[in-house]
Amino acid sequence: MKTETIVADVLIIGGGTSGCYAALTIAETQPDIRVVIAEKANIIRSGCLAAGVNALNAYITEGRKPEDYVEYAKKDAAGIVREDLLLSMSKGLNRVTEKLEDLGLVILKDENGKYVTRGNRNIKINGENIKPLLAEAVKKQKNVTVINHVNITDYIVNEGRVSGAYGFDVNEKKAYIFTAKAVLCATGGAAGLYRPNNPGFSRHKMWYSPFNTGAGYAMGILAGAEMTTFEMRFIALRCKDTIAPTGTIAQGVGAKQINSLGENYEEKYGITTQERVYGTVAENQEGRGPCYLHTEGISKEQGEDLLKAYLNMAPSQTLKWIESGKTPDEQDVEIEGTEPYIVGGHTASGYWIDDKRRTTLKGLYAAGDVAGGCPQKYVTGALVEGEIAAKTILEDIVQAEAKTEKFASDFGEMTTKLNQQVETEYEIYFSAEPSFFSIEQLEEAMQKVMDTYAGGISTNYRYNEKQLRIADEKIRMLQEMAERLHAEDMDDLLHIYELRERLVVCRSVIAHLKARKETRWQGFSKNMDYPKQSEEWNKYVNSVLQDGEVKIIIRELGGVEDIRTEVGRA
Repeated sequence: MKTETIVADVLIIGGGTSGCYAALTIAETQPDIRVVIAEKANIIRSGCLAAGVNALNAYITEGRKPEDYVEYAKKDAAGIVREDLLLSMSKGLNRVTEKLEDLGLVILKDENGKYVTRGNRNIKINGENIKPLLAEAVKKQKNVTVINHVNITDYIVNEGRVSGAYGFDVNEKKAYIFTAKAVLCATGGAAGLYRPNNPGFSRHKMWYSPFNTGAGYAMGILAGAEMTTFEMRFIALRCKDTIAPTGTIAQGVGAKQINSLGENYEEKYGITTQERVYGTVAENQEGRGPCYLHTEGISKEQGEDLLKAYLNMAPSQTLKWIESGKTPDEQDVEIEGTEPYIVGGHTASGYWIDDKRRTTLKGLYAAGDVAGGCPQKYVTGALVEGEIAAKTILEDIVQAEAKTEKFASDFGEMTTKLNQQVETEYEIYFSAEPSFFSIEQLEEAMQKVMDTYAGGISTNYRYNEKQLRIADEKIRMLQEMAERLHAEDMDDLLHIYELRERLVVCRSVIAHLKARKETRWQGFSKNMDYPKQSEEWNKYVNSVLQDGEVKIIIRELGGVEDIRTEVGRA
């Protein structure tokens, strides 16, 4: 395997929403700073925005203020949030929205030239090309280099500081070593940990990008970073089978959730994100399913609008309506919950960071879905976090110069050692004997374990401590088996590492679920040993990996200064 070394001032891992915006911010602020984006796919259509979106779900509408958004997110997460992160994010939502419009995003406006709102915090857009717009803006920057099809697997930690990362080309037998004064992790959350709604050929029909494997989480966990709130999993309420969004129907035409008897059960369970899921699961369990969004009887025009909206966003739902021979106004839409995901853009899972988006590892920053503590950030919130992280990096780089000078003097020796380490690490899979089990079989085994013992769909998101202990034992066994896998080509190597990443995240998820001795978000998970919410657990459940074991750290819902101190000490 040949190896190429690339030197940059700033390395951004992941060319999705926050990664792109961070690069843009640095380029427009200090165009002499060398930025490299390492992207697993192709930046033009990568990340959660790949297929586009039809609304921006985080926006401060007229008559509202950022503090209102903080309160909304705090209530939705039952209090387990970082209010400092939410506030700094909320203050930038409208600013980055205007920037998107300047880049060419079509935002719908009314006859008075004001944005068309969808609810209290959303605005409508024509967003099929939102990711290409961001990517093209990044590619125009002279000081930004984008390297596509590179799968980053590990951070380079030099004397307690993250000084870069390494990975491999997903197409050719080539490794990359990146060195940098600052590293921004923007890799997104984790899908594919649990058995999905649809099996086999249709398993990719899921809520979150199936290519987001928790790589950034795994690298941080393995490097000793402190992580937070992995027990706050996200489960989306979606249209059955197609796993298409339900918000467009619920907010767009005001459709209520009803059971098979035609009863509106929203009033019974509540309307927060997790309560909507819980109500649907409970109604099915008690024999009043299936559950629906009540669209039968809306106007013909509204039905046609829904057909068009989903054609832009989730074509399979439009095709399902057409195949049934009935439009949305002629039939209700059946709904169901998805498998659990770990994602910091909707819940609070991710790196433990300060309000400047620094992680507990020096030289490493986090933004977007991979950053914890700040739920309900969606697209615009991820952009703001990319901007905040970028500005912090520019501030910190000056202070890092002295340390990087010493690093540069040791660079030759370190690179030689790294080349050998990287070559050995990747080549071992090519030289391994063909195993009795395939990558896909181990992945399915992992998903079955998590589904059965760690609160997946088949158990209605329920678990107990005994089941979690079994889950951890089985995931450890799968980790050992994964080390003996054989790779025929780079595609195999990619899938081996994606499996490894997911297994690392699984262990942290299990540890977090076990640590929280209550049921805080009953729609997302129910601890059958502790089925009620407890005021004693108005705390953050954090963790670090030490000597191969996930060590739990319980932190109080403290002030900003306490958090800064903790991050700074680390």
